[in-house]
Amino acid sequence: MTYTAAVSGATGYAGGEVLRLLCGHPDVQITTVAAHSSAGQKLGALQPHLHALADRDVVETTAENLAGHDVVFLALPHGQSAAVAAQLPPETLVIDAGADHRLESSRAWDAFYGGEHAGAWPYGLPELVVDPDGRKQREKLRGATRIAVPGCYPTGSLLALAPAVAAGLVSSRDIVVVSASGTSGAGKSLKLHLLGAETMGGMSPYGVGGGHRHTPEIEQGLGWAGGADAQISFTPTLAPMSRGILTTATALLGPDVDGARVRAAYEAAYGDEPFVHVLPEGQWPTTKSVQASNHVALQLAVDPHAGRLVVSVGIDNLTKGTAGAAVQSLNLALGLPETTGLTAQGVAP
Repeated sequence: MTYTAAVSGATGYAGGEVLRLLCGHPDVQITTVAAHSSAGQKLGALQPHLHALADRDVVETTAENLAGHDVVFLALPHGQSAAVAAQLPPETLVIDAGADHRLESSRAWDAFYGGEHAGAWPYGLPELVVDPDGRKQREKLRGATRIAVPGCYPTGSLLALAPAVAAGLVSSRDIVVVSASGTSGAGKSLKLHLLGAETMGGMSPYGVGGGHRHTPEIEQGLGWAGGADAQISFTPTLAPMSRGILTTATALLGPDVDGARVRAAYEAAYGDEPFVHVLPEGQWPTTKSVQASNHVALQLAVDPHAGRLVVSVGIDNLTKGTAGAAVQSLNLALGLPETTGLTAQGVAP
Protein backbone atom coordinates (compact mmCIF):
# COMPACT_ATOMS: atom_id res chain seq x y z
CA MET A 1 0.00 0.00 0.00
CA THR A 2 1.19 3.51 -0.79
CA TYR A 3 0.39 6.30 1.66
CA THR A 4 -0.04 9.92 0.56
CA ALA A 5 1.82 12.56 2.54
CA ALA A 6 1.76 16.33 2.93
CA VAL A 7 4.67 18.22 4.46
CA SER A 8 4.01 21.66 5.95
CA GLY A 9 7.02 23.81 6.65
CA ALA A 10 8.58 22.19 3.59
CA THR A 11 11.00 25.05 2.91
CA GLY A 12 12.71 24.95 6.32
CA TYR A 13 15.56 22.73 7.43
CA ALA A 14 13.40 20.18 9.26
CA GLY A 15 10.75 20.08 6.54
CA GLY A 16 13.42 19.71 3.88
CA GLU A 17 14.95 16.80 5.76
CA VAL A 18 11.54 15.11 6.04
CA LEU A 19 11.16 15.46 2.28
CA ARG A 20 14.65 14.09 1.64
CA LEU A 21 13.89 10.97 3.63
CA LEU A 22 10.43 10.50 2.15
CA CYS A 23 11.93 10.62 -1.36
CA GLY A 24 13.58 7.31 -0.50
CA HIS A 25 10.61 5.74 1.31
CA PRO A 26 9.04 2.98 -0.81
CA ASP A 27 5.62 3.22 0.82
CA VAL A 28 5.05 6.99 0.85
CA GLN A 29 4.07 9.31 -1.99
CA ILE A 30 4.71 13.02 -1.42
CA THR A 31 1.54 14.72 -2.62
CA THR A 32 1.69 18.23 -1.16
CA VAL A 33 4.45 20.58 -0.03
CA ALA A 34 3.28 23.58 1.96
CA ALA A 35 4.72 26.62 3.70
CA HIS A 36 3.72 30.17 4.57
CA SER A 37 5.86 33.07 3.40
CA SER A 38 7.33 31.08 0.50
CA ALA A 39 3.98 29.80 -0.82
CA GLY A 40 3.63 30.27 -4.56
CA GLN A 41 7.25 29.46 -5.38
CA LYS A 42 8.76 26.29 -6.84
CA LEU A 43 10.32 24.03 -4.23
CA GLY A 44 13.48 23.70 -6.32
CA ALA A 45 14.25 27.39 -5.79
CA LEU A 46 14.17 26.88 -2.01
CA GLN A 47 15.40 23.30 -1.54
CA PRO A 48 17.71 22.81 -4.55
CA HIS A 49 19.12 19.54 -3.17
CA LEU A 50 15.68 17.92 -3.61
CA HIS A 51 15.90 17.72 -7.38
CA ALA A 52 13.16 15.06 -7.60
CA LEU A 53 10.72 17.62 -6.20
CA ALA A 54 12.09 20.71 -7.91
CA ASP A 55 8.96 21.36 -9.99
CA ARG A 56 6.53 21.09 -7.07
CA ASP A 57 4.53 24.22 -6.26
CA VAL A 58 4.70 25.30 -2.62
CA VAL A 59 1.14 25.89 -1.42
CA GLU A 60 -0.11 27.80 1.59
CA THR A 61 -0.33 25.91 4.87
CA THR A 62 -4.07 25.58 5.37
CA ALA A 63 -6.27 22.79 6.65
CA GLU A 64 -7.86 22.61 3.19
CA ASN A 65 -4.52 22.03 1.46
CA LEU A 66 -3.43 19.43 4.02
CA ALA A 67 -6.73 17.55 4.11
CA GLY A 68 -7.22 14.30 2.24
CA HIS A 69 -3.77 12.87 2.95
CA ASP A 70 -2.95 9.71 4.87
CA VAL A 71 -0.07 11.45 6.67
CA VAL A 72 0.62 15.11 7.47
CA PHE A 73 3.99 16.28 8.75
CA LEU A 74 4.03 19.63 10.53
CA ALA A 75 7.51 21.18 10.56
CA LEU A 76 6.35 24.57 11.79
CA PRO A 77 7.71 27.06 14.33
CA HIS A 78 6.80 26.38 17.93
CA GLY A 79 3.27 27.47 18.73
CA GLN A 80 1.93 27.16 15.19
CA SER A 81 1.23 23.42 14.83
CA ALA A 82 -1.64 23.02 17.26
CA ALA A 83 -4.13 25.23 15.42
CA VAL A 84 -3.46 23.44 12.14
CA ALA A 85 -3.57 19.95 13.66
CA ALA A 86 -6.88 20.66 15.37
CA GLN A 87 -8.52 21.10 11.97
CA LEU A 88 -7.35 17.77 10.54
CA PRO A 89 -9.50 14.61 10.67
CA PRO A 90 -8.83 12.24 13.60
CA GLU A 91 -8.04 9.36 11.23
CA THR A 92 -5.20 11.30 9.58
CA LEU A 93 -1.76 10.46 10.94
CA VAL A 94 -0.35 13.82 12.06
CA ILE A 95 3.32 14.02 13.04
CA ASP A 96 4.34 17.29 14.68
CA ALA A 97 8.04 18.16 14.52
CA GLY A 98 7.47 21.27 16.63
CA ALA A 99 7.12 21.59 20.39
CA ASP A 100 3.35 22.11 20.60
CA HIS A 101 2.45 18.58 21.72
CA ARG A 102 5.58 17.38 23.53
CA LEU A 103 4.97 18.52 27.10
CA GLU A 104 2.43 16.95 29.43
CA SER A 105 2.62 19.77 31.95
CA SER A 106 0.67 22.91 31.10
CA ARG A 107 2.70 24.70 33.79
CA ALA A 108 5.97 23.79 32.04
CA TRP A 109 4.53 24.88 28.69
CA ASP A 110 3.50 28.25 30.09
CA ALA A 111 6.84 28.78 31.79
CA PHE A 112 9.02 27.94 28.78
CA TYR A 113 6.80 28.76 25.77
CA GLY A 114 3.74 30.69 26.91
CA GLY A 115 0.28 30.73 25.39
CA GLU A 116 -2.37 28.03 25.41
CA HIS A 117 -1.20 24.49 26.09
CA ALA A 118 -2.37 22.11 23.34
CA GLY A 119 -1.92 18.91 25.33
CA ALA A 120 0.51 16.05 24.85
CA TRP A 121 0.70 13.43 22.09
CA PRO A 122 2.63 10.13 22.11
CA TYR A 123 6.33 10.96 22.11
CA GLY A 124 8.18 9.95 18.95
CA LEU A 125 11.39 8.50 20.40
CA PRO A 126 10.94 4.73 19.96
CA GLU A 127 14.14 3.69 21.76
CA LEU A 128 13.42 5.65 24.93
CA VAL A 129 13.30 3.45 28.02
CA VAL A 130 10.10 4.48 29.79
CA ASP A 131 10.06 2.36 32.92
CA PRO A 132 12.37 0.35 35.18
CA ASP A 133 11.25 -2.90 33.51
CA GLY A 134 12.93 -1.79 30.30
CA ARG A 135 9.83 -1.15 28.20
CA LYS A 136 10.30 1.28 25.33
CA GLN A 137 8.30 4.19 23.98
CA ARG A 138 7.75 2.42 20.62
CA GLU A 139 4.83 0.44 22.03
CA LYS A 140 2.91 3.71 22.45
CA LEU A 141 3.53 4.65 18.81
CA ARG A 142 2.08 1.57 17.14
CA GLY A 143 -1.23 2.53 15.56
CA ALA A 144 -1.09 6.11 16.86
CA THR A 145 -2.66 8.88 14.77
CA ARG A 146 -1.02 11.79 16.60
CA ILE A 147 2.73 11.84 17.33
CA ALA A 148 4.99 14.55 18.76
CA VAL A 149 8.57 14.29 17.54
CA PRO A 150 11.13 15.07 20.27
CA GLY A 151 13.43 18.03 20.22
CA CYS A 152 16.93 17.36 18.89
CA TYR A 153 18.65 18.11 22.21
CA PRO A 154 16.26 15.89 24.21
CA THR A 155 16.84 13.03 21.76
CA GLY A 156 20.54 12.84 22.54
CA SER A 157 20.13 13.64 26.23
CA LEU A 158 17.40 11.09 26.90
CA LEU A 159 19.12 8.29 25.01
CA ALA A 160 22.26 9.11 26.99
CA LEU A 161 20.62 8.96 30.40
CA ALA A 162 17.40 6.92 30.41
CA PRO A 163 18.95 3.42 30.76
CA ALA A 164 20.97 4.48 33.81
CA VAL A 165 18.00 6.24 35.41
CA ALA A 166 15.66 3.31 34.72
CA ALA A 167 18.13 0.84 36.24
CA GLY A 168 18.61 2.99 39.34
CA LEU A 169 22.33 3.39 38.67
CA VAL A 170 22.45 7.17 39.03
CA SER A 171 20.78 9.95 40.94
CA SER A 172 18.23 11.80 38.84
CA ARG A 173 18.68 14.89 41.02
CA ASP A 174 22.30 15.55 40.06
CA ILE A 175 22.49 15.55 36.26
CA VAL A 176 24.50 17.90 34.07
CA VAL A 177 24.08 17.98 30.28
CA VAL A 178 26.20 20.01 27.87
CA SER A 179 25.39 19.81 24.15
CA ALA A 180 27.04 21.33 21.11
CA SER A 181 24.77 21.81 18.10
CA GLY A 182 25.18 22.79 14.48
CA THR A 183 23.56 26.04 13.43
CA SER A 184 20.72 24.35 11.52
CA GLY A 185 19.15 23.58 14.88
CA ALA A 186 18.17 27.23 15.15
CA GLY A 187 16.11 27.10 11.97
CA LYS A 188 16.40 28.86 8.63
CA SER A 189 15.36 32.40 9.52
CA LEU A 190 17.96 35.15 9.19
CA LYS A 191 19.55 36.01 12.55
CA LEU A 192 22.71 38.01 13.16
CA HIS A 193 24.33 35.51 15.51
CA LEU A 194 23.86 32.71 12.95
CA LEU A 195 25.61 34.44 10.06
CA GLY A 196 28.65 32.60 8.77
CA ALA A 197 31.00 35.39 9.80
CA GLU A 198 29.67 35.15 13.35
CA THR A 199 29.81 31.35 13.72
CA MET A 200 32.90 30.28 11.77
CA GLY A 201 35.87 29.48 13.95
CA GLY A 202 34.14 29.91 17.28
CA MET A 203 31.69 28.43 19.77
CA SER A 204 29.26 30.14 22.12
CA PRO A 205 26.81 29.07 24.83
CA TYR A 206 23.20 30.19 24.95
CA GLY A 207 20.10 29.50 27.02
CA VAL A 208 22.40 29.32 30.05
CA GLY A 209 21.10 29.03 33.61
CA GLY A 210 18.14 26.70 33.13
CA GLY A 211 16.32 28.85 30.60
CA HIS A 212 16.48 26.65 27.53
CA ARG A 213 13.11 25.38 26.33
CA HIS A 214 14.23 21.76 26.07
CA THR A 215 14.96 21.51 29.80
CA PRO A 216 11.43 20.44 30.87
CA GLU A 217 11.23 18.00 27.96
CA ILE A 218 14.40 16.21 29.11
CA GLU A 219 13.19 16.12 32.70
CA GLN A 220 9.82 14.76 31.54
CA GLY A 221 11.46 11.90 29.65
CA LEU A 222 13.68 11.00 32.59
CA GLY A 223 10.57 11.00 34.75
CA TRP A 224 9.02 8.37 32.47
CA ALA A 225 12.18 6.29 32.86
CA GLY A 226 11.79 6.29 36.63
CA GLY A 227 13.40 9.54 37.70
CA ALA A 228 10.26 11.10 39.13
CA ASP A 229 12.32 13.85 40.76
CA ALA A 230 14.58 14.42 37.72
CA GLN A 231 16.42 17.72 37.77
CA ILE A 232 19.01 18.70 35.19
CA SER A 233 21.39 21.54 34.51
CA PHE A 234 21.36 21.91 30.71
CA THR A 235 23.73 24.11 28.74
CA PRO A 236 23.56 24.19 24.92
CA THR A 237 26.38 25.58 22.82
CA LEU A 238 26.47 26.66 19.20
CA ALA A 239 29.22 24.96 17.17
CA PRO A 240 30.63 26.08 13.81
CA MET A 241 29.07 23.27 11.79
CA SER A 242 25.87 23.07 9.79
CA ARG A 243 24.42 19.93 11.38
CA GLY A 244 25.01 17.51 14.21
CA ILE A 245 24.81 17.40 18.01
CA LEU A 246 27.38 16.09 20.45
CA THR A 247 25.92 15.67 23.93
CA THR A 248 27.89 14.88 27.06
CA ALA A 249 25.81 14.03 30.12
CA THR A 250 27.06 13.26 33.61
CA ALA A 251 25.20 11.95 36.64
CA LEU A 252 26.12 11.00 40.20
CA LEU A 253 26.56 7.24 40.51
CA GLY A 254 24.72 5.20 43.11
CA PRO A 255 26.57 3.17 45.76
CA ASP A 256 28.70 0.26 44.50
CA VAL A 257 27.97 0.98 40.82
CA ASP A 258 30.97 0.19 38.62
CA GLY A 259 31.69 0.45 34.92
CA ALA A 260 30.84 -3.16 34.14
CA ARG A 261 27.38 -2.83 35.66
CA VAL A 262 26.69 0.39 33.77
CA ARG A 263 27.87 -1.02 30.43
CA ALA A 264 25.72 -4.11 30.92
CA ALA A 265 22.65 -1.91 31.45
CA TYR A 266 23.30 0.06 28.25
CA GLU A 267 24.00 -3.02 26.18
CA ALA A 268 20.78 -4.58 27.47
CA ALA A 269 18.85 -1.41 26.60
CA TYR A 270 20.29 -0.87 23.13
CA GLY A 271 21.76 -4.20 22.02
CA ASP A 272 18.87 -4.96 19.67
CA GLU A 273 18.22 -1.42 18.49
CA PRO A 274 18.80 -0.83 14.77
CA PHE A 275 19.82 2.80 15.17
CA VAL A 276 21.37 3.15 18.66
CA HIS A 277 24.84 1.69 19.09
CA VAL A 278 27.05 1.50 22.16
CA LEU A 279 30.54 1.90 20.71
CA PRO A 280 33.45 -0.40 21.62
CA GLU A 281 35.35 0.74 24.69
CA GLY A 282 37.82 3.49 23.89
CA GLN A 283 35.95 4.75 20.81
CA TRP A 284 34.04 8.00 21.25
CA PRO A 285 31.22 9.49 19.15
CA THR A 286 31.80 12.13 16.51
CA THR A 287 29.15 14.19 14.77
CA LYS A 288 30.81 13.55 11.43
CA SER A 289 30.27 9.78 11.69
CA VAL A 290 26.49 10.10 12.01
CA GLN A 291 25.94 12.88 9.46
CA ALA A 292 22.78 12.48 7.33
CA SER A 293 21.90 9.22 9.10
CA ASN A 294 19.45 8.02 11.73
CA HIS A 295 22.35 6.58 13.69
CA VAL A 296 22.98 7.28 17.37
CA ALA A 297 26.59 6.72 18.45
CA LEU A 298 27.00 6.37 22.22
CA GLN A 299 29.89 5.79 24.60
CA LEU A 300 30.11 5.79 28.38
CA ALA A 301 32.67 5.82 31.14
CA VAL A 302 32.75 5.86 34.91
CA ASP A 303 34.73 8.67 36.53
CA PRO A 304 35.79 7.14 39.87
CA HIS A 305 37.37 10.35 41.10
CA ALA A 306 34.10 12.29 40.84
CA GLY A 307 31.83 9.28 41.33
CA ARG A 308 29.96 10.13 38.16
CA LEU A 309 28.75 8.42 35.02
CA VAL A 310 29.81 10.15 31.81
CA VAL A 311 27.88 9.44 28.58
CA SER A 312 28.58 11.00 25.20
CA VAL A 313 26.13 10.77 22.32
CA GLY A 314 26.44 11.89 18.70
CA ILE A 315 23.42 12.39 16.44
CA ASP A 316 22.52 14.32 13.33
CA ASN A 317 20.12 16.95 14.65
CA LEU A 318 18.12 17.09 11.40
CA THR A 319 17.87 13.34 10.87
CA LYS A 320 17.63 11.36 14.10
CA GLY A 321 17.02 14.62 15.96
CA THR A 322 13.97 15.53 13.88
CA ALA A 323 13.02 14.07 10.49
CA GLY A 324 14.43 10.58 11.04
CA ALA A 325 12.46 10.26 14.26
CA ALA A 326 9.37 11.43 12.36
CA VAL A 327 9.78 8.77 9.67
CA GLN A 328 10.67 6.08 12.22
CA SER A 329 7.49 6.96 14.12
CA LEU A 330 5.47 6.95 10.90
CA ASN A 331 6.65 3.40 10.22
CA LEU A 332 5.56 2.25 13.67
CA ALA A 333 2.20 4.00 13.44
CA LEU A 334 1.42 2.45 10.06
CA GLY A 335 2.69 -1.04 10.90
CA LEU A 336 5.65 -0.86 8.51
CA PRO A 337 9.14 -2.19 9.29
CA GLU A 338 10.63 0.42 11.60
CA THR A 339 13.76 0.96 9.52
CA THR A 340 11.97 1.59 6.20
CA GLY A 341 13.36 4.62 4.38
CA LEU A 342 16.10 5.16 6.95
CA THR A 343 19.79 4.37 7.21
CA ALA A 344 22.27 4.02 10.06
CA GLN A 345 25.16 4.69 7.69
CA GLY A 346 26.72 8.14 7.79
CA VAL A 347 28.62 9.98 5.06
CA ALA A 348 32.35 10.65 4.95
CA PRO A 349 34.51 12.60 4.67
